[in-house]
Amino acid sequence: MKIGICNEIFKDWNFERVFNYIKSIGYEGLEIAPFTISDDVRIIPEDQIKKIKSISEKTGIKIIGTHWLLVKPEGLSISSPDKNLRKKTSEYLSALVEFTSKIGGEIMVFGSPKQRKINEGQTYNEVKNYLKEVIIPVLEKCEEKNIYFCIEPLARSETNFINKAEEAIEIIEEINHPYLKLHLDVKAMSDEEKPIPEIIEMGAKYLKHFHVNDKNLLGPGFGEIDYKPIIEKLKKIGYNGWLSVEVFDFSPGAEVIAEKSIQYLKKFL
Repeated sequence: MKIGICNEIFKDWNFERVFNYIKSIGYEGLEIAPFTISDDVRIIPEDQIKKIKSISEKTGIKIIGTHWLLVKPEGLSISSPDKNLRKKTSEYLSALVEFTSKIGGEIMVFGSPKQRKINEGQTYNEVKNYLKEVIIPVLEKCEEKNIYFCIEPLARSETNFINKAEEAIEIIEEINHPYLKLHLDVKAMSDEEKPIPEIIEMGAKYLKHFHVNDKNLLGPGFGEIDYKPIIEKLKKIGYNGWLSVEVFDFSPGAEVIAEKSIQYLKKFL
């Protein structure tokens, strides 16, 4: 397992500073939220994309991929009853596949809670069918570019669609595409009734990426979640992907979060 971190905690830092800093404290990868670069990845200049990839190669810090996919542009939705808006969302996700590939990433994490919610008057199955309609064309692009599209179950406080790993697995199995995988997040799993190691075991066949954090919105080691059984279970199922630090409360500061998180994780690896 390799340890990475998500870039949105480094709010006012340029990429050169971020890559050099995380390398200096032991990280191996950086995961990028596209909205931190531009409201629309289709208008990012090619030379800026090349520069990000170049800094990654120069420092030896791997770009893991992208997450927070649909924060920008405003108004995108996979669950909208408007077919044209769903088509527009699908097209933007395909553009994100292209962007992820160009910067050297291999993973796309589909969380985007607000953009996938079940709206008033809709049923779960209706939104599930909309999701399939939106992502099946995206998966063709993923296969072309060798990018894995990972569905992320999220807590009930964030969205009302795909709150459990078993729901994500059901969709993955129904679509049955080699580039559609499962992403698990410790904070989100803490909202399920099952123990986290049990959820990991259940998702082992499809698990491609893993976010580490705590239910208090901070990093691993900042709260009450014990990572010993979590890492033990990941080892047991043979998971050899990324442990990517993703936090939502930036108040301790980027350096405190980054340093304490990696020190804590390394105790178990």
